[in-house]
Amino acid sequence: MSKTPFRSGFVSIIGRPNVGKSTLLNRILGEKIVITSDKPQTTRNRIQGIHNLPGAQIVFIDTPGIHHARSRLNKFMVEEALSSIREVDLVMLLVEANRAPGDQEREIAGLLPSVNVPVFLVVNKIDLIDPDILAERLTAYAELFPFREVVPVSAETGENVERLVEVVRDTLPEGPVYFPDDILTDLPERFIVAEIVREKVFRLTRDEIPYSTAVEVDSFREREDGGLVSISATITVERDSQKGIIIGRKGAMLKQIGSEARLEIERLLDTKVFLELFVRVRRDWSENPNILKELGYR
Repeated sequence: MSKTPFRSGFVSIIGRPNVGKSTLLNRILGEKIVITSDKPQTTRNRIQGIHNLPGAQIVFIDTPGIHHARSRLNKFMVEEALSSIREVDLVMLLVEANRAPGDQEREIAGLLPSVNVPVFLVVNKIDLIDPDILAERLTAYAELFPFREVVPVSAETGENVERLVEVVRDTLPEGPVYFPDDILTDLPERFIVAEIVREKVFRLTRDEIPYSTAVEVDSFREREDGGLVSISATITVERDSQKGIIIGRKGAMLKQIGSEARLEIERLLDTKVFLELFVRVRRDWSENPNILKELGYR
């Protein structure tokens, strides 16, 4: 009796900003490893989430939203997304059921003929639309490209996500185990901690503030008795006025950012955390290639 082959591979999740790529990845993994917010362009780096199944390992890659980039930072983000489709075994284009196909979706679909691997269309947010309209949307989106599979899901509720994972698994080639089966991501804890702090800035501030913010972890020290992790991080903004908003009246905003981030970091690390935050101004950092590299946008 022949043994069932082990399947593995890398799967890129692409789409325009704010379609739910990070929410979908977190849902598939059953844990939050990617920050989310209701603001577009939250994700800046490619982030790998590792999903182990009986007889398979799927490495999902969450990418920044594809959009018309103007700043150097945004151009970096778009290149991160586009480069991912050239290095994977399967591509998933994520779109929204509650939005008819538009210019952005057509432009992204126009990139797909150069892709030499299977491409799935994943239609998200089906919980927000009438079933009759959903059928029309599925047909309209399916006309953009000859997709290998069309799978409607709700990343928010989990509807049909398990089915999506099954179809992805069955499409991947035979391959090795790329990562140990006890990890969810290859990202270092310092990166995830910095992203958690940045998420709180996204969720608690408004206007241009989140897009002018970067976070670096300066120190990450664990006490020898294992009872506490001490973390120091710096929030970088582009103008003095932004620094004032991040700090807030009598330090209230910075305290709230730190408090919410600390609670989530404690859940991540499963230990008590002392979190110290600083704010500094580096003028127009998002346009400075040297600072971008220094902040990890390479």
